[in-house]
Amino acid sequence: MERSTTPLQVRVAAGRGVCQISRVDYALAWLIAGLALAISELLTGTFYLLMLGIAAFGAAAAAYLGLDFGPQIVVAAVVAAAGCYAVHAYRAKNRARQMPPIDAGMPASFEHWVDPASRLARVRYRGAIWDARVEGTEGLEPGSLIYVASTDGNTLKVTAKRPA
Repeated sequence: MERSTTPLQVRVAAGRGVCQISRVDYALAWLIAGLALAISELLTGTFYLLMLGIAAFGAAAAAYLGLDFGPQIVVAAVVAAAGCYAVHAYRAKNRARQMPPIDAGMPASFEHWVDPASRLARVRYRGAIWDARVEGTEGLEPGSLIYVASTDGNTLKVTAKRPA
């Protein structure tokens, strides 16, 4: 069984032509890509790059078995789609069991309203002024004690009652 390979071509600096220096095995190229993606995953911790790395390893297996480049791409795409969907479904299913934010339940001090109609305010939390979205319909006065319910980027979600 002959494995699919392609010549690696390098242009000569002087522009005199093309020089063939070796043959690159598709399986080796897929393995290198998979390894690079798996190592990159160590920097992110999301598992999506790991799924893409596993997809590249699947394409490497297809190349090693002698499949042409088109089916290798199909194998990589199917494995990547299935893996990314599995990670997404797992994260959505376990969202409730994830650790609550460390700010939840911490006290803050209400400073003033930015836009009372949309419940946007400024609060003092950890010695700094933060943007906050006030949950509930309570009317708050400056200096009122409020509690952080959660965070949304750099905006705190606060409530007048301490969250459970």
